[in-house]
Amino acid sequence: MCALNPLSPPDWSAARDELRDVLAAAGWPDDLIGDAELALHELFVNAWKHGGSSAPTVVLVLSADRTVRVSVADDNPTLPEPRLSADPYELSGRGLHLVRSLTHRFGAAPRKRGKGKLVWFELDCAA
Repeated sequence: MCALNPLSPPDWSAARDELRDVLAAAGWPDDLIGDAELALHELFVNAWKHGGSSAPTVVLVLSADRTVRVSVADDNPTLPEPRLSADPYELSGRGLHLVRSLTHRFGAAPRKRGKGKLVWFELDCAA
Protein backbone atom coordinates (compact mmCIF):
# COMPACT_ATOMS: atom_id res chain seq x y z
CA MET A 1 0.00 0.00 0.00
CA CYS A 2 1.31 3.46 -0.88
CA ALA A 3 0.89 6.39 1.51
CA LEU A 4 -0.31 9.76 0.23
CA ASN A 5 2.41 12.36 -0.06
CA PRO A 6 1.16 15.58 1.61
CA LEU A 7 3.49 17.60 -0.62
CA SER A 8 2.05 16.28 -3.88
CA PRO A 9 -1.49 17.01 -5.03
CA PRO A 10 -3.84 14.07 -5.42
CA ASP A 11 -4.32 12.54 -8.85
CA TRP A 12 -6.89 14.52 -10.79
CA SER A 13 -6.63 12.50 -14.02
CA ALA A 14 -9.97 10.70 -13.58
CA ALA A 15 -11.83 14.00 -13.20
CA ARG A 16 -9.94 15.53 -16.15
CA ASP A 17 -10.57 12.50 -18.36
CA GLU A 18 -14.29 12.46 -17.51
CA LEU A 19 -14.58 16.18 -18.26
CA ARG A 20 -12.75 15.79 -21.57
CA ASP A 21 -14.79 12.72 -22.59
CA VAL A 22 -18.15 14.33 -21.77
CA LEU A 23 -17.37 17.57 -23.59
CA ALA A 24 -15.83 15.82 -26.61
CA ALA A 25 -18.87 13.52 -26.91
CA ALA A 26 -21.09 16.62 -26.83
CA GLY A 27 -19.13 18.14 -29.71
CA TRP A 28 -17.34 20.91 -27.83
CA PRO A 29 -14.33 22.47 -29.60
CA ASP A 30 -10.85 21.55 -28.39
CA ASP A 31 -10.04 25.09 -27.20
CA LEU A 32 -13.02 25.16 -24.83
CA ILE A 33 -12.22 21.67 -23.59
CA GLY A 34 -8.69 22.84 -22.84
CA ASP A 35 -10.02 25.90 -20.98
CA ALA A 36 -12.31 23.66 -18.91
CA GLU A 37 -9.45 21.27 -18.10
CA LEU A 38 -7.15 24.09 -16.97
CA ALA A 39 -9.88 25.71 -14.84
CA LEU A 40 -10.66 22.32 -13.26
CA HIS A 41 -6.98 21.78 -12.50
CA GLU A 42 -6.74 25.16 -10.73
CA LEU A 43 -9.82 24.50 -8.59
CA PHE A 44 -8.72 20.94 -7.82
CA VAL A 45 -5.24 21.96 -6.67
CA ASN A 46 -6.68 24.86 -4.65
CA ALA A 47 -9.05 22.46 -2.89
CA TRP A 48 -6.08 20.30 -1.94
CA LYS A 49 -3.62 23.09 -1.14
CA HIS A 50 -5.87 25.65 0.55
CA GLY A 51 -8.99 23.63 1.34
CA GLY A 52 -7.26 20.79 3.14
CA SER A 53 -8.88 18.03 1.08
CA SER A 54 -6.72 15.01 0.31
CA ALA A 55 -9.22 13.94 -2.37
CA PRO A 56 -11.39 16.88 -3.54
CA THR A 57 -14.85 15.97 -4.84
CA VAL A 58 -15.62 17.03 -8.41
CA VAL A 59 -19.15 17.32 -9.82
CA LEU A 60 -19.72 17.87 -13.54
CA VAL A 61 -23.11 18.90 -14.96
CA LEU A 62 -23.70 19.38 -18.69
CA SER A 63 -27.02 21.06 -19.35
CA ALA A 64 -29.25 20.84 -22.41
CA ASP A 65 -28.41 24.47 -23.27
CA ARG A 66 -24.75 23.41 -23.73
CA THR A 67 -23.43 24.90 -20.51
CA VAL A 68 -21.05 22.90 -18.35
CA ARG A 69 -20.83 23.54 -14.62
CA VAL A 70 -17.88 22.08 -12.75
CA SER A 71 -17.85 22.20 -8.94
CA VAL A 72 -15.00 21.21 -6.66
CA ALA A 73 -15.73 20.62 -2.96
CA ASP A 74 -13.29 20.88 -0.10
CA ASP A 75 -13.45 20.77 3.69
CA ASN A 76 -12.50 24.39 4.45
CA PRO A 77 -15.48 26.75 4.93
CA THR A 78 -13.42 29.88 4.10
CA LEU A 79 -14.53 31.25 0.73
CA PRO A 80 -11.68 32.06 -1.67
CA GLU A 81 -10.78 35.56 -2.71
CA PRO A 82 -8.50 36.32 -5.65
CA ARG A 83 -5.24 37.79 -4.39
CA LEU A 84 -3.75 40.96 -5.76
CA SER A 85 0.01 41.20 -5.74
CA ALA A 86 2.25 43.98 -6.92
CA ASP A 87 5.07 41.46 -7.40
CA PRO A 88 4.92 39.96 -10.92
CA TYR A 89 7.36 37.22 -9.81
CA GLU A 90 5.09 35.69 -7.15
CA LEU A 91 5.01 31.91 -7.49
CA SER A 92 1.33 31.61 -6.58
CA GLY A 93 -1.84 33.64 -6.26
CA ARG A 94 -2.99 33.80 -9.87
CA GLY A 95 -5.15 30.66 -10.03
CA LEU A 96 -8.53 32.27 -9.42
CA HIS A 97 -7.70 35.08 -11.86
CA LEU A 98 -6.91 32.39 -14.42
CA VAL A 99 -10.22 30.60 -13.74
CA ARG A 100 -12.09 33.88 -14.10
CA SER A 101 -10.40 34.60 -17.45
CA LEU A 102 -10.97 31.10 -18.86
CA THR A 103 -14.64 30.70 -17.92
CA HIS A 104 -17.92 32.55 -18.35
CA ARG A 105 -18.94 32.43 -14.69
CA PHE A 106 -17.16 31.47 -11.49
CA GLY A 107 -17.97 31.57 -7.80
CA ALA A 108 -17.99 29.86 -4.43
CA ALA A 109 -20.60 28.93 -1.86
CA PRO A 110 -20.62 27.29 1.56
CA ARG A 111 -21.68 23.65 1.64
CA LYS A 112 -24.67 22.70 3.72
CA ARG A 113 -24.18 21.86 7.39
CA GLY A 114 -20.92 23.83 7.58
CA LYS A 115 -18.88 21.13 5.83
CA GLY A 116 -16.57 23.20 3.67
CA LYS A 117 -17.36 24.92 0.40
CA LEU A 118 -17.96 24.45 -3.32
CA VAL A 119 -15.95 26.44 -5.83
CA TRP A 120 -17.41 26.29 -9.31
CA PHE A 121 -17.17 27.59 -12.86
CA GLU A 122 -19.41 27.52 -15.91
CA LEU A 123 -18.54 27.52 -19.59
CA ASP A 124 -21.01 27.98 -22.43
CA CYS A 125 -20.61 26.34 -25.82
CA ALA A 126 -22.20 28.31 -28.63
CA ALA A 127 -24.33 26.12 -30.87
